[in-house]
Amino acid sequence: MAESTNAAIEFPALAACDVLSDVLRHGAQQMLATAIEAEVAEWIDGRAHLTDEGGRRQVVRNGYHHKRKLTTGLGQLEVEQPRVHDRRAAGEREKFTSKILPPYLRKTKSIEELIPWLYLKGISTGDMNEALQSLLGPACPGLSASTVTSLKKTWEAEFKEWNKRSLEGKEYVYLWADGVHFNIRLEEDRQCILVLMGATKDGKKELIAVQDGYRESEQSWKELLLDVKARGLAIDPKLATGDGALGFWKALPQVFPKTREQRCWVHKTANVLDKLPKRIQPGAKEMIHQIWMAETREHANQAFDLFLKTYEAKYPKACECLQKDRDRLLAFYDLPAEHWKHLRTTNPIESTFATVRLRTKRTKGSGSRTACLTMVFKLMQSAEKKWRLLNGSSLLSDVLQGIKFIDGVRETKAAA
Repeated sequence: MAESTNAAIEFPALAACDVLSDVLRHGAQQMLATAIEAEVAEWIDGRAHLTDEGGRRQVVRNGYHHKRKLTTGLGQLEVEQPRVHDRRAAGEREKFTSKILPPYLRKTKSIEELIPWLYLKGISTGDMNEALQSLLGPACPGLSASTVTSLKKTWEAEFKEWNKRSLEGKEYVYLWADGVHFNIRLEEDRQCILVLMGATKDGKKELIAVQDGYRESEQSWKELLLDVKARGLAIDPKLATGDGALGFWKALPQVFPKTREQRCWVHKTANVLDKLPKRIQPGAKEMIHQIWMAETREHANQAFDLFLKTYEAKYPKACECLQKDRDRLLAFYDLPAEHWKHLRTTNPIESTFATVRLRTKRTKGSGSRTACLTMVFKLMQSAEKKWRLLNGSSLLSDVLQGIKFIDGVRETKAAA
């Protein structure tokens, strides 16, 4: 029988040897290598018919490129890509380019998105390297303060280019507009960021414009709308959804006179409830909910009138706030019912910026105006990849053609 021992077993320090991280990193490295090998093999096999007079393949494997270090969310991975050799004449040769591992890629997209996230969280450029090493591990060279500064300059150039891109041929069926306020430093006369989103005829939501403005003023919104029109957005959208900020609604008809207005029910509900005592707000909120969730315009108007009769005697300001925008609050009934959930609120913008607001909550200053706009742009660009298509996208062509909808249902002409 083996002798027992009371000798203490020494474990390596966790900081020096994170076994789980090593296992995950090794597994990821193997998976990446396998995927690249399969990609190269498929590309070569697709050209197996290319042979010379002796029957030898013209497109073959030829060893490996130099190993490349890739910074990822698991730390640094070392990758090796097979080399492809095309023996054909110069004019016939094809160059293999990996879709998995593009040339010169050194950082994964998750790292590219992490840096603006940390910046908006309040991490300074000088502290960025330490923060990244805490998240990704100490073996992450190439993420110094100078690297971050260089990345910021690249993003600023991307934002400037994006802000000047042509919108020629673009046609947006719907617009969403909102002025988003952050606890960050812009300029003294620039107190919010104006955001314009649109839905294309294919049902895809796109970020159209990001610009800082003065208290969502008419002039600020007019500048933004005129800019997108000057860059090629010539066709008036069918409907725009926004809150009650007068600046946007005053500017919209000056630039896109044919675009109908839809007030955001979330903003309107908050404004009405703010004029009521807290003890009756839950009941009032439920009554407002019954208005915009009604199946038909007639039922919505009935619920609208009931709210006014219930509260107008004691709370005229709350009722006036609701009544003044009645038609603009119910505009969505003239469009397909499948689109109503997208049109009744500015949620497409609000949901995206909810996360950004959380990230900027404790930030007292994010540098220059350009730096702030650039970081917001990068975060929205990341979020845009996850936006889903509008429900009932096939009906957007009907909306563009001017086909009439009554209570969300396409109008059918009676037979003669």
